[in-house]
Parts: sequence; C-alpha cells; structure tokens
Amino acid sequence: MNTIKTFLQILLMASIMVPWNVPALDRLDYTGTLSNSSFGPNYPESLVVKGLLQITRGQLQQALNTVDELISIAPNFKLAYLIRGDLLMAKSQQLEGFGNTPQNNSPSVEDFKAEARMRIERYLESHAPQGIPEPLWQIDPTQKYVIVVDADKSRLYLYQNIGGKPTYVADYYVTIGRNGSEKSSEGDKRTPLGVYTASSKLTSKLPDFYGSAAYPLSYPNEWDRQQGKKGHGIWLHGTPSNTYSRPPRASDGCVVISNPDLETLGPILQQGGTPFIIVSQLKWVTQAAPEQPQLQKALDQWRQDWQAQDTDRYLSHYSDRFFSQTSDINGWSREKRRIQSDKKPVSIVLSNISMIRYPNSQIPMAVVSFDQEFKSEFLDSRMRKRQYWIYEGQRWKILYEGAA
Repeated sequence: MNTIKTFLQILLMASIMVPWNVPALDRLDYTGTLSNSSFGPNYPESLVVKGLLQITRGQLQQALNTVDELISIAPNFKLAYLIRGDLLMAKSQQLEGFGNTPQNNSPSVEDFKAEARMRIERYLESHAPQGIPEPLWQIDPTQKYVIVVDADKSRLYLYQNIGGKPTYVADYYVTIGRNGSEKSSEGDKRTPLGVYTASSKLTSKLPDFYGSAAYPLSYPNEWDRQQGKKGHGIWLHGTPSNTYSRPPRASDGCVVISNPDLETLGPILQQGGTPFIIVSQLKWVTQAAPEQPQLQKALDQWRQDWQAQDTDRYLSHYSDRFFSQTSDINGWSREKRRIQSDKKPVSIVLSNISMIRYPNSQIPMAVVSFDQEFKSEFLDSRMRKRQYWIYEGQRWKILYEGAA
C-alpha cells in the first residue's frame, strides 16, 4: 500500500505549492461528492481527484473502481489509463514512481504529472474562488457572461453578469501554449495575455485535431499591434476525438478545453462577442479597485468637455502616446480642432459601460467600452466605442480610441 503512494508523493511533494498532508486532504470528501467541486460527483475531473485521494488513504480497490468508472464515462481520458496501470501493477510489484511502466516515456509521464497536479491543486482550494477576478472592474449590463483564463493554473473561469456583479458559475481545466504565455511573435507557441473577445463558432469543417468546435479570439488586439506583436489564429477549441484533455502546456498558442466542457460553453459562446481575458498570476478581490472610480470620473469628465466643445480641455484627456487606427496625437488634435472650431451644440450620452483592467501590463491600463450616442445639428449617430486608458502623470488618459 505504501509503495502505491510513491507516485503521488513524487507528483505533489516535489512541485506542488500546497503541502500534501492530512489537513489538506481532509478538505475533500472522497466518499461522495468532492466538497469543493462545481461539477458533481460523476464529472471526470472529480473522479480523477477522488481516485487519487483514495490511493493516499490506502483504498486501492476503491480507487481502481473509481478509475474504471471514469474510463466508462470518458474512454479517451489518457491520464486515467496511466493511473489504472499503476494500480494494476501495484498488485504484482513495487512501484518507484508515477507512470512506472516500461512503455511510458519520460516526456509523456511528465505531461501526465503536470495535468494531475493542476487538477489536484484546483480541488485543494475552496468551493469557489473567493471574490472576483481583479481585472473585472465593471461589466457592461448587456453582457451576460465573461470568461477569465488563469494561464498559470490552466484554468478557465466562467462568470455571469447578475445585476452588474460578476457571479461565479463554473471553472474548467484548459491547455495553453507549450512555451507558456505572453505571446509576441508568429510561431512562438505562446498564449497571449490581454483583453479579447471570443467570436461565434467557426462554421467551416475543421480537422479532428480542433475537436468539436473552435471560437476565434481577437488576437492581436489594438494594443498588441501597437507593440509590434505578431501572430494570428488564436482560438478556444476542443481536443481530438481520441483525447479527453491535453497537458497544461501543449498547444501552439490556443486555449484548448475538453470537448464536453466546450459543448457546455457552446450556447454562451455562440452569441459572439464574449469578453475573454487571459491573465498570468490571476488575483481575486472582494472589493472594487480604488482606481476604478477614478477612471469612471475621468471618463465622465472627458464626455462633459467634449460636449461643451472645450477643445483644450477635451484634448488634455489624451496621452502624448495616443494612437488610433489612422492617426497619432498630432493628427488627432488637428482634426478635432478643425471639427470643433464652430462650437456648435452637441449632445453626447454614454451607456452600457465596461471597464476591464488590462492584465500584466507594465503600466496601469484599462480597456473601456461603451455605447456612444452623438447628436448635433447635422449628425445623429450611435456606435460602440473602445478606448484604452493609461495612468500617467497622476491621472487617467486615453491611449487609444476607435470603434469596437
């Protein structure tokens, strides 16, 4: 019995951040539903953790039964077969480590270790994340859902917008780029960090490699392009039909999720335009960031100065580093001074405002989106606009502005 624990000790003690000890294990109820699972007792991930915990308690036959149940539900779950192989071998010989069978090569076993570790770490945490992801400053009231990916923990979090408050729904194991995150160039096999949107499902038939569906992400965004970042074709997609899940770092840059989980997300994603934030070192907060009301005030003052046609005050809201699709701050200023020279009365109303702190930025930055209604003597227009605001010189200023 002690020898079968060896692979868990190697798996967890050497690299896991949470100590593998009895108090930690006691936070999970392996006899029934895992106490912190949002998926229920028969969800494949729940069964993986349940089986591993049964092994640590010396319940080898129960663990084998659990793994067999898992395989019956997800017959393409390769990690389950590795655990099953170890359990069967334990009956006839000493085990020295995880995946200790002659046919297993070291790289694939390391991948299985990493996947098991990521899944166990999630279940050593509380039932649901305490607080909300720090980048979610304000959600557009018309936006029903938002997705946040923690690249470090290979985890996708789904939040529902209830009364303007992001409310946790569920989270899922995902795969990111084999070289990690912070994509910057074509072919670097990294997943980008930033604020994106997921478009609706691709309708063209794709190779089996991409699983049951694929949803393109809006990489590169305006800020990515301004920084000279390259690459394209970053999707949220599924797994091949013979694979339930892939290792934590195995994609060419896409975010990869199991087909059953992707199908669960399908009705949400199919509408298109779902905010999709990818973060490194994701933090959780229980109260609003102090910068958010400052940004809200700056946004409203920008609107007032524009409506008042006070061109100098209006332009003072723009950074010297400002850029748009077609201009820099000099060209933007010339055009605005020309347009506002006659001081004709205008009405400007902003609604459905979203504010998302830009993740992992070297300077404080937020992406602000809103519906803009502009009326003047000669023009009546409505549009969805997106701005990037940065904090410089002790105040928020606009770095980018354009149609969303």
